[in-house]
Amino acid sequence: MFLIFGALFYSSHAQDFIINGTLVDSKNKNPLEAATIVVETVKDSSMITYTITGKEGKFKLAGKTYNDKANLYVTFVGYAPYSKRIDLTSSRDIQLGNIPLEFGVETLGDVVVKARAAPVTIKKDTLEFNVASFKTKQDASVEDLLKELPGVEVDAQGQITINGKPVNKILVNGKPFFGDDPTIATRNLTKEIVDKIQVVDTKTESEAFTGEEGDDQNKTINITIDKDKNKGIFGRVAAGGGTDKRFEYAGLLNYFDNDRRLSILGGGNNINSPGFSFGEIEKMFGNARYARVNSNGSFAINGRSFGGGEGITNSRTAGANYVDVIGEDNDVSVDYFYTAANSFEEEQRERETTLPNRNFFSTSNSRTESNNDSHAVNTRFEVKIDSTFLIEARPQFTYTEGDNSSTRSEETRNVDGELTNQSNVGNNSYRQGRNFENRLSATKRYGSGGGFIRMEMENDINDTDTDNLLASNTQIFGDSTTVIDRDQLTDGKLASNGIELSGEWRIPLIAEKMFLRAEYRYDNTRREDKQSVYDFDDGSNAYENFNLAQSTDFTNTDRSSRPELSVNFNNDKMRVRLGAGYVFRTLESKDALRDINFSNDFNALVLNARFSYNFTKKTSLFSGYYLDNNAPGVRQLSPYIDVSDPLNTVQGNPNLKPANEHSIYMGINNYDWQTRTGFNSYLNASFANDRVVNRSTIDESNVRNTTYANVDGFYSIWANASYSKNIEIDTLRTLKYDVSMGVNANRNVNFNNDVQYASNTIAYRPELELRFIWQDLFEIRPSYNPAFSKNTFNLDVFEDRNFVTHEVRLRTTTYYPKKLQWENDIRFINNPNVAAGFQKNSVFWNSSLGYSILDDSATITLKAYDLLNQNTNAQRVATEDYIQDVQSTVLQQYFMLSFSYKFNTLGKKGEVRQNNWFDD
Repeated sequence: MFLIFGALFYSSHAQDFIINGTLVDSKNKNPLEAATIVVETVKDSSMITYTITGKEGKFKLAGKTYNDKANLYVTFVGYAPYSKRIDLTSSRDIQLGNIPLEFGVETLGDVVVKARAAPVTIKKDTLEFNVASFKTKQDASVEDLLKELPGVEVDAQGQITINGKPVNKILVNGKPFFGDDPTIATRNLTKEIVDKIQVVDTKTESEAFTGEEGDDQNKTINITIDKDKNKGIFGRVAAGGGTDKRFEYAGLLNYFDNDRRLSILGGGNNINSPGFSFGEIEKMFGNARYARVNSNGSFAINGRSFGGGEGITNSRTAGANYVDVIGEDNDVSVDYFYTAANSFEEEQRERETTLPNRNFFSTSNSRTESNNDSHAVNTRFEVKIDSTFLIEARPQFTYTEGDNSSTRSEETRNVDGELTNQSNVGNNSYRQGRNFENRLSATKRYGSGGGFIRMEMENDINDTDTDNLLASNTQIFGDSTTVIDRDQLTDGKLASNGIELSGEWRIPLIAEKMFLRAEYRYDNTRREDKQSVYDFDDGSNAYENFNLAQSTDFTNTDRSSRPELSVNFNNDKMRVRLGAGYVFRTLESKDALRDINFSNDFNALVLNARFSYNFTKKTSLFSGYYLDNNAPGVRQLSPYIDVSDPLNTVQGNPNLKPANEHSIYMGINNYDWQTRTGFNSYLNASFANDRVVNRSTIDESNVRNTTYANVDGFYSIWANASYSKNIEIDTLRTLKYDVSMGVNANRNVNFNNDVQYASNTIAYRPELELRFIWQDLFEIRPSYNPAFSKNTFNLDVFEDRNFVTHEVRLRTTTYYPKKLQWENDIRFINNPNVAAGFQKNSVFWNSSLGYSILDDSATITLKAYDLLNQNTNAQRVATEDYIQDVQSTVLQQYFMLSFSYKFNTLGKKGEVRQNNWFDD
């Protein structure tokens, strides 16, 4: 350990250098902002450092190297490249003065022909990374590559943020890759085939076609495949087996032929690994739920959950994706997905509930087994009639089938230990669902000022059939005992048919800069909910006695229309949008079994505003405001009394009003390419009146009756700020640190046994992470993440609560000897607030050891999950009116040996010409 940290300060006689200069246009002498300057070694062209010019065209390159000379390259879109050999021994502070660049020399559009590719290029609305400039470990995936890019963060679940903004779409050569799951591309495509990583604001295909501004809160990554490697077959297969009958397998086959792509994948495991992946160490955690403080003050200790469900899940996945260009400008993509899962879980819960005048205690035990299968087909057609007319169609088909078997026993006692109610429930259900969705869009541009007309239609048809067998016994104790026995069959059918029509006309007021937009949207959704409940008849030995009280036959309609006008202004620096609309909404419900029919109108003004400003190529601000009107749900309005659960009856409230919610957001992003520092901040706040909440009363037998009510005074405020910096110690060693602070404050208004109260929560979550990399030797990544939360209440019966948790994490990777890779991920959790009998401290350690063979085409890996065997899945959750302890089935320690093999026949079209511009 001493040697590791000592390496941070040991320079090995590497010499420091600073290079200063200013880039200007050769004719008008104007400064050139956002040009890229790179310093490389003379021997093998390895990048030493790079930067991007500031607003005044100035740059400052600071670095450390063992070399006496280096090559300096300058590239800027639309200008001729510049190069110079630098003598680093002449001075530690090298002044190059003004460097003139000639415009339009040896360029082709946005591509610099003779220049070496810059590590980072900033275009009008695109941030572009040259993959070859960033070094990664052997066999690196696109996700591994993204972690090395400046300003990019990737968490353990594969969620990506760029300069603080989340990525919600991944494209490959501008086309979708296996639908909307970005991790299939980032975790399974390898770095070696990638040419560029491009980052833009998220846009629909139609928005990109018309040149509209995109979503300023989300980003899209486009992975461009090297043109010399865009034809051939490549992929990867892997399989592993371990102790406790654990297994995993996965395979991905890709055929690329320029615009035509075919990909096939398949996989499965019983180690709770969500989605499709090859089981790398971070994926072994799944969607981990460790001890934490939630926004409402609750916390959980040493628990875990996964994408396939709680407990133990055996999952399978298979799929295919086809992308092609038909003719010159007609794009088509089709993908098919099959997913299946079998899950098992046993759970025990103990809860203490606090009421204004008493407490009571409940205990439950449950066991659940489920089987689910799903088939999905997603298609996308994009037809360009001409350069001004685009038609899109996106039909989607889904078929699901599943069954579930569960048992549950529960009992409730008062403070004297007396039994107030108890129940035993057995349930077996079967579900079959079919869904069709389609989006059809036609966009016509006109004139040269940016005007267009767009028409869209979206429809959604869903049909679900269910069969449910229920056997239950419920006993309610009081002055007399009430026994409710049920032996029932429920024949259910849920059907919905929705259509949305919209039109938009954008009228240029100032060509390409200022627009008036007129929009209209009509939405009509009809839902049928028929649940026919039949009691068992002992005489006929069949389920044939129709139970009217528990059966339903609803037809609900949600119909709305929304005209809207907005004004947009865009230029190179600023984007502004101001919009106002009015919503006419009608909710109707008809009950074919009872005389419960109603129709409510909810009409309201809606507002929206967006503003963004780019101070420089490095610094930008974005903000927005929304006024939304959220109508209650039909079931919340319906006076029908739902008695399906004897211990919790529910009845709607037809007098509910719609909630009005004001939302604002604001953020500032800055990444300084010269100092390798990044700062991001974000604020989001929501305020609502007439918010719909549950209003429950609990009688002396602890039977709950629930309805709904409107309340005022809700707010939620979330803010986050982060700062990161890369320190290049020399060409081999890099230190990066990240510091962030998140704050959440909210006020909720609810009811406790019909008594209204308000709860206020404020939570702080600071985080510090260090990352030290010694190239080709090791990487060490410690982090510390405490969490503090305070809950206060305006009801004396509730005690104010304070929660604290501490999490220390250490991730290490060693790459020595050359073909051996050892990864560790260790978490230490401290929970000083937990009750007696629960672990206050726990350590969770995963480890893997991989060895490369067959010229690095194959890897043998030994993995250890929960090396210290401390995963108990015990949780404690505390809210304003109850404290609950939960113990459930958990994936426990195992060891697995796996083998993976990658193959690649992608061919080259020819060698790229490189000019030798330097003379010794």
